[in-house]
Amino acid sequence: MSLSGHVAFVTGASQGIGRACAIRLAKEGATVAVAARNQEKLNEVVHQISANGGQAAAFALDVSDEEQIKTATKAAIGQFGKIDILVNNAGITRDQLVMRMKRADWDAVLQTNLTSAYLCIQQVISSMLKQRWGRIINITSVFGQMGQAGQANYAASKAGLIGLTMAIAREVGSRNITCNAVAPGFIETPMTDVLGDELKQNAVKQIPLGRVGNTDDVAGAVAFLASDDAAYVTGHVLSVNGGMLMG
Repeated sequence: MSLSGHVAFVTGASQGIGRACAIRLAKEGATVAVAARNQEKLNEVVHQISANGGQAAAFALDVSDEEQIKTATKAAIGQFGKIDILVNNAGITRDQLVMRMKRADWDAVLQTNLTSAYLCIQQVISSMLKQRWGRIINITSVFGQMGQAGQANYAASKAGLIGLTMAIAREVGSRNITCNAVAPGFIETPMTDVLGDELKQNAVKQIPLGRVGNTDDVAGAVAFLASDDAAYVTGHVLSVNGGMLMG
């Protein structure tokens, strides 16, 4: 799955799934622009990639800010000449029952998880169209497919990413650009670390493979979709959930 000669831009790359994706894409030969709010953690990712013989650079970015998206993507293209792999991974949660959910928490989750993906795609699509090759990969969630009590905002944002994925796939497919989504299930990340042991144990009972996933499980799926091995796959949602949801 050689990605040599390609440049990837990964949001939310300072930790968790985004970090794993950046490291895996670099391992496959891509030059990686890592973007997130935490500059110190981004620098650690760049150092790790560089130490293993890869090439990467860090770009401080809050994806809820449209101007920062424009600045960061322009800087990455300026440094590397192009962006032809985009991984929209940045995401947050603001969980609450819908009757108590504040409008600000709804807006924050939709802005960060969904609107940012549209904005990032808009900023890099010209680079992909120019060379008639591109891979757009949106990180959605099993809860965008099946819903989750207390996560109306999160589930809506992730379901929206699936619709966005399919629409973009239809728009740009004729230019040899694919757009797919990866839908992780229960994955060990800093976002899930805060959950109680009882909740985690109950979650495992719903997973036929009998374990929670790890970030490398997701990164492998992203690397596949970014590669030429997936050249005829577009508008698809690749579930990485251990069988938690089937069909």
